[in-house]
Amino acid sequence: MGDYKAAENRYKNVEGTGFYRHCGKSGLMMPPLALGLWHNFGTNDDYENMKKMCFTAFDNGITHFDIANNYGPVYGSAEENFGKILREELGAYRDELIISTKAGFDMWEGPYGNWGSRKYLIASLDQSLKRLGIPYVDIFYHHRMDPNTPLEETMGALAQIVKSGKALYVGLSNYDGPTMAKAERILDELHVPFVINQNRYSILDRSVENNGLLKQTYASGKGLICFSPLAQGMLTDRYLKDMPADSRAVKDGRFLHEYQVLETRPLLNQLNEIAAGYDMKLSELAIAWLLNKPEVTTVLIGASKPEQIISNLKAVEKQAHTVMTDDELQKIEDAVAAFERS
Repeated sequence: MGDYKAAENRYKNVEGTGFYRHCGKSGLMMPPLALGLWHNFGTNDDYENMKKMCFTAFDNGITHFDIANNYGPVYGSAEENFGKILREELGAYRDELIISTKAGFDMWEGPYGNWGSRKYLIASLDQSLKRLGIPYVDIFYHHRMDPNTPLEETMGALAQIVKSGKALYVGLSNYDGPTMAKAERILDELHVPFVINQNRYSILDRSVENNGLLKQTYASGKGLICFSPLAQGMLTDRYLKDMPADSRAVKDGRFLHEYQVLETRPLLNQLNEIAAGYDMKLSELAIAWLLNKPEVTTVLIGASKPEQIISNLKAVEKQAHTVMTDDELQKIEDAVAAFERS
């Protein structure tokens, strides 16, 4: 066992600030930021750095850790690494943590390792629990819509998972509004505690506004946790002038390309000027913009080092103490609209 001891002031620092917020109309309280393990928790990443990031998050009130079955690379390695951290360091605090995982994308070969069948979802969660070394997760998501499996089968699998005690709540990820509404009706009939949706959402990506998910989530009283709030790093000060050699756009290229940055740079600089008017960095504005929306419960951040987590927490503090008027927020909408027309 390790020698980690959580900071004694991890809750005292945020008492009375409204830091934790209800996930929709449920009783589940969520922090405004969650730590996602999509990147930097894989086989070839630094384990000591992983631990430091988890400790930094938890010491500062971030209780929610978000994973999926195929996060890595290799597939499953993020769950294995977080499971090791739980076993060696964080296990004593298990009841203070919200741990989520997902299934729905490619995980193993053959017809039973993908999409939304009952066989895949139940088998995948069993594998995830073994990698994590825990008997249940707090939230289990279906990771994406499946056009070829009846929605009743997929939702029935989620119901069985909750009934078996392997998940406390369920969520849906990458669903649109109409499909989410249909799924909700099925889950209600099955008495399943469906509490949250996880979707990509940022100043630069408005898909949830256009596909009905944002409106439906709020109308249904469900929580919304937003991933890629910084648009894979574009909504930071990294790309305002240069293309850093160690940046994701240059080094990786899977999720962010150099041409995207170059095309978007004029808008990024406009948004940076708006952020300065709030005494914020561009990344802080991006997070505050989301947290300012009544539909949003939590912003899901990624990090490659602990300092980035601390920096993102500053955005939460600034948002809590900043009045963002409709007229001022319209400047962001006008800038985005002008860019899209150009």
